[in-house]
Amino acid sequence: MSLPRFEDAEELGPEDAEFVRDLVAVLAKHGNLGRFGLCLLHDHFPIAADEVLVETNDPRTRTLHARVEKADRTPHSKASQWRFVSHTEVERGAQGGGGGYRVIQLCTPLDLCPGRDQE
Repeated sequence: MSLPRFEDAEELGPEDAEFVRDLVAVLAKHGNLGRFGLCLLHDHFPIAADEVLVETNDPRTRTLHARVEKADRTPHSKASQWRFVSHTEVERGAQGGGGGYRVIQLCTPLDLCPGRDQE
């Protein structure tokens, strides 16, 4: 399933109140309320199935940077964002942990992120 461009992606709004309450209840039930959140899925540019978005940061300048890398060649290893996929996509071989999701962003909080040595 393709994602909408950022300009066209619909924000969370008052009509989503019941959805948010249900989501908060599920996260709380599993002890994950302080672990996971919600992000607006959108597309700025195409990312191939064998690629992943990689986030790096510079705490000194308080900036985040994202770039596309080949998933099997990136030294980054800690997933930071996931996209839920339908059971149909899982059955068709979508990437993921077998639990109905696909990793869409990585970051390694060690010395691969610029500025880490200043902390």
